[in-house]
Amino acid sequence: MPLSMAFWLGWRFYRARQSNSFISFIAFASTAGIALGVAVLIIVQSAMNGFEGELERRFLDVVPHAELTGVNEPIQDWHAMASDAMKITGIRGAAPFIRLQGLVQRPGGFQGLNLVGISPEFESRVSGIANYMEADVWQRLGDKDDSIVLGKALADKLGLATGDALMLYVPDLAAGKTGRLGAARSHRFVLAGTFKLGGELELGNAYVSMDHLAKLLEFGDSVSGVRIAVDDVFAAPRLIRELGFSQQQYVYMSDWTRTQGHLYQDIQLVRTLMYLVLALVIAVACFNIVSTLVMAVRDKTSEIAILMTMGIRRQAIVLLFMVHGAVSGLLGTALGVVLGTTIAWNLPQLAAGLESLFGVKLLSADVYFIDFLPSELMWQDVVWASVMALVMSLLATLYPAIKASKTAPAAALAGR
Repeated sequence: MPLSMAFWLGWRFYRARQSNSFISFIAFASTAGIALGVAVLIIVQSAMNGFEGELERRFLDVVPHAELTGVNEPIQDWHAMASDAMKITGIRGAAPFIRLQGLVQRPGGFQGLNLVGISPEFESRVSGIANYMEADVWQRLGDKDDSIVLGKALADKLGLATGDALMLYVPDLAAGKTGRLGAARSHRFVLAGTFKLGGELELGNAYVSMDHLAKLLEFGDSVSGVRIAVDDVFAAPRLIRELGFSQQQYVYMSDWTRTQGHLYQDIQLVRTLMYLVLALVIAVACFNIVSTLVMAVRDKTSEIAILMTMGIRRQAIVLLFMVHGAVSGLLGTALGVVLGTTIAWNLPQLAAGLESLFGVKLLSADVYFIDFLPSELMWQDVVWASVMALVMSLLATLYPAIKASKTAPAAALAGR
């Protein structure tokens, strides 16, 4: 029998299923299950892509890709270190910084603060923090004064407004060397403005002028370390090791995978788990195809016998019922792709609409590094979801199709 005839008969058998309402219901359930599984898989994968993209574009735009810090003493010649960094292929920027850990007093206790002294001239080469604060506030960090820029969440928590003063308490390093443990010094700063980024960065980071902080710590021209920006964030561990091993001074080597890598690992873990769960949902839906075909074979036993007496080979019967079952998988996959891609393209707007309608916040900027639900549709995810659904649906047709090909024509017609 020609191949086209087998496809035509399979399509006829599929359309004729409405003669049995129960078989029709099971076929509809399998098609709907596959469509739902494919759609949700595409939506979840797009959301995970969105989180990963925002992690790189927003979070890693502020968090240093990698940095070198002095071990026992500040870095004296940071210009040479920055020059060495720019000679390495893959590093696109280098900038000095001074870091100081301290405490600020707030109602009810103290708040830990990571104070970073930067120079706008150099910091713009490695960080996009300027995009999250007002232009005049960013320029104030270039002045050699006591201006400080806090995260908006921290400023609100401390009850501070622009122009207010705050005291930062830091360990007295000189006193520590003489054995006076617990000694501390206080430094006064004036709030020049705030930056709004979201998440823990707003609560724990603050920026001041590098020159002013160097003066307070009596660093002179020395700095705490040099941070770099790279073209490929996943190459940061390799590049910072290459730079660190080329230095004469002992330095600590750190990169974003050590300090913030848990966020990326969490995204990948959720992606993997959701992929497995939704793949199982599609597999369960495909099992309904088995039920549909088994009942269809029993319902079409006499038709199968007649076809076989007319000379149709058993291989053609197998192909016929594979086509019969694959139609459900094909329709379900097509519907799932249309539904999934439509929702994935409009997921941020849909999430914002739900937040407005029910008065809830799906993502809080105080907890996550973003306050909206991102989505980034990638066609390879659509292809993989479609191929997986189609392969599962085809595999589900094998047993019933082979069972149909083993029908004994004489016994089937005699039983008719």
